[in-house]
Amino acid sequence: MLDVLVIGGGNAALCAALAAREAGASVRILEAAPREWRGGNSQHTRNLRCMHDAPQDVLTGVYGEEEYWQDLLKVTDGLTDEALARVVIRASSNCRDWMRRHGVHFQPSLTGALHTARTNAFFMGGGKALVNAYYRSAERLGVQVRYDAPVDRLELDHGQFRAAFVGAERIEARSCVLAAGGFESDREWLRAAWGRNERGEYPADNFLIRGTRYNRGTLLKFMIEAGADAVGDPTQAHMVAVDARAPLFDGGICTRIDCVSLGVVVNREARRFYDEGEDYWPKRYAIWGRLVAQQPGQIAYAIIDAQAVGRFMPPVFPGITAATLPELAHRLGLDEATFVQTLARYNAACRVGHFDHTALDDCHTDGVEPAKTHWARPIDTPPFRGYALRPGVTFTYLGLKTDAHAAVHFAGRPSDNLYVAGEMMAGNVLGKGYTAGVGMSIGTAFGRIAGTRAAAAAMQERDRAAA
Repeated sequence: MLDVLVIGGGNAALCAALAAREAGASVRILEAAPREWRGGNSQHTRNLRCMHDAPQDVLTGVYGEEEYWQDLLKVTDGLTDEALARVVIRASSNCRDWMRRHGVHFQPSLTGALHTARTNAFFMGGGKALVNAYYRSAERLGVQVRYDAPVDRLELDHGQFRAAFVGAERIEARSCVLAAGGFESDREWLRAAWGRNERGEYPADNFLIRGTRYNRGTLLKFMIEAGADAVGDPTQAHMVAVDARAPLFDGGICTRIDCVSLGVVVNREARRFYDEGEDYWPKRYAIWGRLVAQQPGQIAYAIIDAQAVGRFMPPVFPGITAATLPELAHRLGLDEATFVQTLARYNAACRVGHFDHTALDDCHTDGVEPAKTHWARPIDTPPFRGYALRPGVTFTYLGLKTDAHAAVHFAGRPSDNLYVAGEMMAGNVLGKGYTAGVGMSIGTAFGRIAGTRAAAAAMQERDRAAA
């Protein structure tokens, strides 16, 4: 019989499979996607948030455990399990040598990737290269990989794993790791979770999915209905503002709009609605999808001028350009008088000190609501640019409750041979909010834990059977 079955094909699943194989277990991966789309959302990632107590090869300065924890505490508003969060943080300090052994290479923070040189290690070649490296290593080590193999249900016996089903096919194993992602590509589930707002709109109808179309939450729903303990709010997600012209699925990072903190954002009524300069962009970019989702029509517009050009990672689509603000309003389909008035009030309120986009500078507004607390400069230098924004969902936070051993729980009791990693359990650490690179930190840490524990469980079962 197979020792460890890993369900999923992204970073967490691959880390689990590699760790289990290193521990001596026989391992099979079941990936729902075809080979050309393997890797889940991990193929769209760029970096890993890393704790370090001294400068390292691609990381500058110091980023200690307590600062990492405080960053996570701030973005989640305290909706996080501290014990599990610290497991992730500590694991991020020593995982890169292991990753290198499996073919992953790193590079310094990319030009235009704001404020990440100290905190985030970037994958050379991006997430696709990481995924490919892990698959090469897995296959070299003898891990069996099967594509086009969506698992729709499990056979469970009082919280213990017995088998998984791909259609009518039953696949047995001594232990199992669930790493099949969230439910963000099931649009009906998103619609039901978000419901109808006070304007009579179904906000989820206007959501775009930044990642894979294969994360439909089928196994997550099965597990919750089978009595597994759940964690998280189904409306909470890693959700960013993306270009409204992005595709429905797999737009990835290149569709993200990163100029928000350099300008202003208005809704379709041409009014500002949130502080664009609240904090460093990597700590705040993932709130903007939810903010846009709360606006009329789930659309907003990022507005910058020539002063901002070259200071942010350019998106794949060019902005709408105009020589004057009234012309830009017209080209964006916004009410010209309101738009010009909004910009005039903002410009008049700017108190420009020493502008420094690499620091929390003293350029702020005074006498306008909402305030802009940093990087506030008048938008008065043509040409002007505007980007239409939609909510872009990366992954959802509803998941399975777990512990430091990555065990799935039923009525508060951990399973002896069923484990969970990655987006299926990220809600234990991320009750809300996000900070750049932490999703990969969670997947890497708990993937390795789950794989190691699943291998140990399988070995014990094998020994009992042989006795």
